[in-house]
Amino acid sequence: MAKAHVLVLPYPAQGHVTPLMELSHRLVDLGFEVTFINTEVDHALVVAALRASSGGEAALGGGIHLASVPDGLTDDEDRKDLNKLIDAVTRHMPGHLERLIAGLEAAGRPRAKWLVGDANMGWSFEVARKFGIRAVSVWPAATAALALNLKIPKLIEDGLIDDKGLLRRQETFELAPGMPPLHTSQLPWTNAGAPEGQRIIFFDLITRNNKLNDLAEMTVANSFHEAEAGASKLFPNILPIGPLSADRKPVGNLLPEDGRCIKWLDGQPDRSVVYVAFGSLAIFDGRQFQELAEGLELTGRPFLWVVRPDFTPGGLSKAWLDEFHQRVAGSRGMVVSWCSQQQVLAHRAAACFVSHCGWNSTMEGVRNGVPFLCWPYFCDQHLNRSYITNVWRTGLAVSPDVDGIVTKEELRTKVEQVIGDAGIKKRARLFADVARRCVREGGSSYENFNRLVNLLSE
Repeated sequence: MAKAHVLVLPYPAQGHVTPLMELSHRLVDLGFEVTFINTEVDHALVVAALRASSGGEAALGGGIHLASVPDGLTDDEDRKDLNKLIDAVTRHMPGHLERLIAGLEAAGRPRAKWLVGDANMGWSFEVARKFGIRAVSVWPAATAALALNLKIPKLIEDGLIDDKGLLRRQETFELAPGMPPLHTSQLPWTNAGAPEGQRIIFFDLITRNNKLNDLAEMTVANSFHEAEAGASKLFPNILPIGPLSADRKPVGNLLPEDGRCIKWLDGQPDRSVVYVAFGSLAIFDGRQFQELAEGLELTGRPFLWVVRPDFTPGGLSKAWLDEFHQRVAGSRGMVVSWCSQQQVLAHRAAACFVSHCGWNSTMEGVRNGVPFLCWPYFCDQHLNRSYITNVWRTGLAVSPDVDGIVTKEELRTKVEQVIGDAGIKKRARLFADVARRCVREGGSSYENFNRLVNLLSE
């Protein structure tokens, strides 16, 4: 007998699409029918990237149907403007989702029984309830990040923040024993890379989602118990089912992968390559970009660097960039616009991961036992950096100078420290073993995933 039809809805950003797509593949493998709902903009990017990489939507796998709804913004509006995106998504997408659900039924698709929705899209659980569709909430980041959100009343009571999420005290705190220490200036909503007014909107979204999440019958997270024992003890009802992976199936990339880098890695010695990637949202100005580039050269090590087309908007000399590419071409370095990060980190040549510490990247590095050099950009990435450097001790962090710049000398020094530290490498390898055991039969994430499957099978 066929299993239920499940709607899957991520927040419109790569770091949210990827884990929900990985979860979708797992559900399809178990016989569920999945309709994966992106915004129209992200849907077009995913389909274009699939066609460029492997020939079309069919490459996703027969059980995943791709669907899309408008996000409420016009084509020329900036979707990196947090204020505009949050406002448009929360005001316009509920109605569009309702019409999509009604349209699927009218077209003869099986009636959806479940919505597996991103916890950051809490309004979708209200939409699901209107249609009699049951809901599961997916938290795509660290359990500790959700714990911070849920403990906002306590942070207000303790006088760390006010009722708008703005700082009242500058200090380092721990939410609970075993959780990573964090400075109040690095709370996700105070460090959202946006002006104060937009940070308040982000904070309001979090507090609304905290209440809407109660409409879901289960909350699962892309984490594992042994990585976050303190957070799991604080909120035992948040079930870690990770680290999620898609076993080389497409994960809904918004940019085409450059497969040449895997062949380039094949030609490098074991544990020799510095892999550098800052996710889908980080932006570097021209000065920082140049320091990073020259720092990679200074290491004298082969490097693979992911530079998105919008990574450094304006201010960079094309002549300088062309000269840099010529200097590092061949065995010294390779620059790509996007890649299969899972394959890169699983490659025997990967020695060190210079990362923004987005949670997907963190879990992918952990799962493959690659030591980190942490360079967080915003939001929850500082929390993830604290896990890596203070709790797991599987990496180090860069230290910006008085102008906020990570210099080329700082990068070279820290890369050498990470690669040369036998303790970091040993802990990274052991932690990878723990992560892999969690998702195998009998592991904590394996058992939690079965609880999810049993619920979706009701």
